[in-house]
Amino acid sequence: MTSLGRAARAAATTLATTGTAQRDAALAAAAVALRRGSETIIAANRQDMTAATERGLGSALLDRLLLDEGRVEAMAAGIETIIGLRDPVGRVLEDWERPNGLRIQRVAVPLGVIGIIYESRPNVTADAAALCIKSGNAVILRGGSESFHSSSAIYECLREGLESAGLPGEAVQMVPTTDRAAVGFLLSSMAEWVDVVVPRGGKNLIKRVQEEARVPVIGHLEGICHVYLHSSADANMARDVVLNSKMRRTGICGAAETVLVDRAVADTLLPLVGSALLASGCEIRGDAAVCAALDAAVDATEEDWSTEYLDAIVSMRVVNDIDAAIEHIRRYGSGHTESIIANDAHAAEKFFREVDSAIVLQNASTQFADGGEFGMGAEIGIATGRIHARGPVGADQLTSYKYVVRGNGQVRPA
Repeated sequence: MTSLGRAARAAATTLATTGTAQRDAALAAAAVALRRGSETIIAANRQDMTAATERGLGSALLDRLLLDEGRVEAMAAGIETIIGLRDPVGRVLEDWERPNGLRIQRVAVPLGVIGIIYESRPNVTADAAALCIKSGNAVILRGGSESFHSSSAIYECLREGLESAGLPGEAVQMVPTTDRAAVGFLLSSMAEWVDVVVPRGGKNLIKRVQEEARVPVIGHLEGICHVYLHSSADANMARDVVLNSKMRRTGICGAAETVLVDRAVADTLLPLVGSALLASGCEIRGDAAVCAALDAAVDATEEDWSTEYLDAIVSMRVVNDIDAAIEHIRRYGSGHTESIIANDAHAAEKFFREVDSAIVLQNASTQFADGGEFGMGAEIGIATGRIHARGPVGADQLTSYKYVVRGNGQVRPA
């Protein structure tokens, strides 16, 4: 692990001084290598799928793990999308001149070496590495044991792309073992080599990273996302947005877990929205007002309001007004993503202003909480902290900055 870190630091120093064209050439070559190596990648994935099936992994995890020609092509196309993004390195973020003639600029620079720890989705290998290369960072990847062979085959294609463009292959490295002790060492003993760690996976993984890391962490622990149906909400829009927010994909961090309904429209919206959810196979756990309106709803417990189900289950509550909705989100939310369904512009602005989450939407599904949907090409994850990155973490968010000061002989008075 130490040798990986030392090599990554050296590669990061080189990568930080390269130009846009060279980094983009490496990404283009990696996309070509992925397409050319599609059969090899799929064969490696079959090894992982067989082992995962024998271990009794559920259908949702098997679906995340599976690679086929279409998914390999999607990885290559995703890299090409990242190539098309602006270069985040060297951007002048701010520029001003002091009265003494000093010109000061704040300029974007790479973070350095990024450790990325993720679970069963092997496509993260390509997405994460491509974003790091685009932003001039070296990366140490540690994928889940269940996707080890798939991720290793993808990694070889990325390394090939770097070397064909004259960049050090060590700019992208993969931890060559499934031993969990390697994760602990990466988190606790590599601060000399690793500048930041990004976890992408389930609650247990992210909790472990946040507890054990001795370097900064970019990530989120839970995605307890809310949809609030304001008194001005269009009824059909409310139904459609809630249904998509909850049921499009129940196992992602942007899936809605709680629906709050304004009391002024509860008589109309509860039957409409509730019946749509129930018809789609969603269990509803509600407060007394919800259970009175929907015979199939079951009583919610206090624990339900702070539970990330990642399943076809939703909690529902009737609130007196927008202030009560905001207070509920403050108390139980995880700072991830919240949506208000409202045609009242003043209500929407109040929601935007007072809800302190990484992503806040009006009249749109919480499942848009995704870097690709934001035009970032891809994302390493969603960050809910308040320092550095927040929301989808794309290439721009993998940079810091430095100050560049130009003078003509100024000295500071005694």
